[in-house]
Amino acid sequence: MSNLLITSAKVAFPGNPFHGKEVDVLLNDGEISKIAPRIEVTDDKVTTFDAKGQYLAPGFFDLNANFGEPGLETKEDLLSGCAAALAGGFTGVAVHPNTHPPVHSRSEVALIINRMKSLPIDIHPVGAISKRREGEELAELYDMKLAGAVAFGDGNRPVQQAGLMSRALCYCKGFGGVVFSFPEDTSVAGDAKMNEGVTSTYLGMKGKPNLAEALMVARDLYLAEYNDSSIHFTTISTAESVALIRKAKSKGLSVTCDVAAHHLVFTDDLVAGFESNYKVNPPLRTKTDVKALLEGLEDGTIDAIVSQHTPHEIEFKQVEFHIAANGIIGLQTVLPLALQAGLGTDQLIEKLAIGPRRVLALPLPEFKEKALANFVLFDTEKTWQFDKSTNRSKSSNSPLMGRAIKGGVTLVVNKRQIINTLN
Repeated sequence: MSNLLITSAKVAFPGNPFHGKEVDVLLNDGEISKIAPRIEVTDDKVTTFDAKGQYLAPGFFDLNANFGEPGLETKEDLLSGCAAALAGGFTGVAVHPNTHPPVHSRSEVALIINRMKSLPIDIHPVGAISKRREGEELAELYDMKLAGAVAFGDGNRPVQQAGLMSRALCYCKGFGGVVFSFPEDTSVAGDAKMNEGVTSTYLGMKGKPNLAEALMVARDLYLAEYNDSSIHFTTISTAESVALIRKAKSKGLSVTCDVAAHHLVFTDDLVAGFESNYKVNPPLRTKTDVKALLEGLEDGTIDAIVSQHTPHEIEFKQVEFHIAANGIIGLQTVLPLALQAGLGTDQLIEKLAIGPRRVLALPLPEFKEKALANFVLFDTEKTWQFDKSTNRSKSSNSPLMGRAIKGGVTLVVNKRQIINTLN
């Protein structure tokens, strides 16, 4: 399918001359050879794809996904993670260093990049800030940058030592490295299993207060200001975090942040059924927090929506809630959840494709003739069943498994490859 004619697609490339228009697009070996209101072809080697009612948008980019390779391939390897990402419309993914061994040196970064060269997705390793993600000694940050690491963070382990985070911010400033903060003060969070609030009190379960996140956001904002450096907060979940980051942006600080798609829809009352697939970190919060997160997306405080894709084998999730592992798979359900949260098409594109790449200073996909295609076709009205037959991940830990979902991806084009996700 190297020669493809896409007909009647509605373009969703903000700032592009074709934005909002219905066009035909002719692809030749992954390159956009023609864009026009109507294209007629007589070559029987050209495959036609009817995109009536669908949006053609820049390929999505995920700033927070976990693939198990190296070391945890039974959860997810790079190939299965790539398949799940493509099925969700992602042509670019930043993979976090929650692996074994962690991605904390040049060799792990090179392994990931070399493994993904031939695949139709751009994989960008996030190197660990600290050696072995132990939060005590800086890892080989510049070496990892030279090898291809796009940012630095300790994955799902927050950096507790303020001095270490300060040195990381100062050091990365010298070579343009991006520092990711997973904001949680573990001395406040403790061994909590869910959000602290009415539901945790009702269930008699130890809760994690919003304060644990807000304290770390406040600390790292001060450190970034002190070092005159930039910082990115990943998977914020509270109203307090939104307010702190909004204020920092108004002061001119170089700060960005993202939110996980499930935090825009699910709330902590769902934990009352002790369904372990609702156990995530940060935990599901309250309706007040969800409202603040949606307002943060609307006013530009929050730059991106992420999957926080965290696959686990069945034995880590089908157990009692208090001992179940945190995390759900999310690459294939980001779009449906964002639609369920009420985001419009332009806002979807901004938070799923444009904003994430700006955080990492990556080039945006172009939609013009003679450009290499990097786009996704999606249908906001498409209803599909998320089950064993449609799940592309090795794992199945999602509360949406077995449900009918609205909003789906039909076609992805990137790196001269065309993936029909309907097959």
